[in-house]
Amino acid sequence: MNNNYLIDTHCHLNLTDDIDGILIDAKKNNVLKLIISGCDKRSIRDGLEIVYRYPEIYMTIGFHPDEVDDLTDHDLEDLEKIIKTNKKIVGIGEIGLDYYHNDMNKDKQKEFFVKQIELAERYDLPVVIHSRDSIQDVYDILKEHHTRGVIHCFSGSLEMAKLFIELGFYLGIGGVLTFKNSKLKEVVNELSLDNIVLETDSPYLAPEPYRGHTNYPQNIKIVAQYIKKLKNISLDEISIATTNNVHKIYNLYK
Repeated sequence: MNNNYLIDTHCHLNLTDDIDGILIDAKKNNVLKLIISGCDKRSIRDGLEIVYRYPEIYMTIGFHPDEVDDLTDHDLEDLEKIIKTNKKIVGIGEIGLDYYHNDMNKDKQKEFFVKQIELAERYDLPVVIHSRDSIQDVYDILKEHHTRGVIHCFSGSLEMAKLFIELGFYLGIGGVLTFKNSKLKEVVNELSLDNIVLETDSPYLAPEPYRGHTNYPQNIKIVAQYIKKLKNISLDEISIATTNNVHKIYNLYK
């Protein structure tokens, strides 16, 4: 397939009732593939039903750090069973550390983060990393492992971006880039297209001019157009480069 199209590498379609309509609007905007995030028990269950019905939708599964207080090793065993039996699972995530909502359970967050990284390593799958108020600890843990993947919703400094890239990670760039006071503009302007993938995190984090409203996968095109102006390059260059990056990370022909 010609890779001159867009991919939403991170969205939460389990939170909508109109997947058919969302896919129609996405295709009108040249967004031809989507990767949904199963980040808790419910979204994993719902997501498996979605990827079964739609060939253009793939899925990553894992437990978000906000979930760890209710997790046991049995939940990780269930995760592993799903990986073994479903070829539409293309990665482990979103996993990571989040000290914004709860910094009293750091040890358990780190424990389950590492266990899920090890699961990804066992099955040679990429990881999708969530980090909030925890970027140094996330980096320190990833540095000790041999894995690859995406730093979801990257919002760190250029220096930190380069450190993750050195580890073999790509940076997930979405609607935050378009926000008026976002410092991400300076970071993305300095980065090569070879280091980024596009994502919406829909229904969250809609780009300007829709900030504060429901986000949709079709808005990947708005992010791409923003990068086009920022870097003074063509939309085709962005589509081809970012889609090639996705295919380097995930095998979407499964």
